[in-house]
Amino acid sequence: MANGFAQWGNDLYTGRRSYDMVGRRRVWYTISTAMVLISLVLLWKPGLNPGIEFRGGSEFVVSGVAELDQELATETVTSVSAEETPRVTSLGQSSLRVQTAELTNAEVDAVSEALAEAFSVPADQVTSTYIGPTWGQDVSQKALTGLVVFLLLVTVVMTLYFRNWRMAAAALLALFHDLVITVGLYAGIGWEVTPATVIGFLTILGYSLYDTVVVFDKVRENTAGTLDQTRFTYSEQANLAVNQTLVRSINTSVVALLPVASILVIGAFILGAGTLRDIALALFVGMLVGTFSSIFLATPFEVTLREREAAIKEHTAKVLAGRAARAEDGTGEPVVAGAPAVGAQRPGTHLGHDAQPRRKRR
Repeated sequence: MANGFAQWGNDLYTGRRSYDMVGRRRVWYTISTAMVLISLVLLWKPGLNPGIEFRGGSEFVVSGVAELDQELATETVTSVSAEETPRVTSLGQSSLRVQTAELTNAEVDAVSEALAEAFSVPADQVTSTYIGPTWGQDVSQKALTGLVVFLLLVTVVMTLYFRNWRMAAAALLALFHDLVITVGLYAGIGWEVTPATVIGFLTILGYSLYDTVVVFDKVRENTAGTLDQTRFTYSEQANLAVNQTLVRSINTSVVALLPVASILVIGAFILGAGTLRDIALALFVGMLVGTFSSIFLATPFEVTLREREAAIKEHTAKVLAGRAARAEDGTGEPVVAGAPAVGAQRPGTHLGHDAQPRRKRR
């Protein structure tokens, strides 16, 4: 299996095997647009579920309980404060977390005593904390400021590095796509958005950008001399770059996703709700979507922008016209100086016999 995967990767790199990622970009655009729209709907309704750090309130943790009876915890809180609708979650195998709106000091003492009595634990095993909403607002404001600064720096650096603003625009589109879908999924699942979740959202931006830059590096390398030859169009050269980096993207994603998936399973099913679960879900979804966008969205969108340029448009028409003329004449594709040394002579075909020098007729 390993040899087969290695051979598959070698075939993709040499152009013996090719998948038309760029040519089918309308399909990927449709899929991405649908996912983004669904995410936006989920963000509108039911919307994000902010944690207590963002909405403020009182939190009780009952430790050393024999049974994690969430309904009992809810009934206990409502017996003290009837208008409350507490949120009860399990922490590991022997603790419960109860979150309420802001309570008075008397109500906090009463709820603590009631929880200790209901779960038959000593009073010191019920801890209470009040968290003000200003802390969460401060975190949100700093996260938003950091995001804006990050996007501005990314735009400037990528434009300078690639000497082309279109690659920066395509990378930003991929970032927007990854972020909206990840946040939308969070809204759909209904998990609380905590500061750890916000950290996860910001982290996936870096991962998505890194994967996209690697693909764009290959695109720039393959398309450097596109206008100096008449065998390939710009989109075909870019598609070859995506194929050549496909195995690398898959390997990187698998290596990154496996430990994150382990953290997610441990955080969600073994330790219960907590920081591990909050950050792991954001990372897992973001990395998965980021891999998709770097392969199927970023490069095709960059090609769409480049094909609007007059020089690229004229070159593409010239290549296609020449190819059609040679097909009518029954002559093969000529070997043109400046064509890439690696890659299929025709998109989707291998080098094969067409790459061999022809014997002169006497």
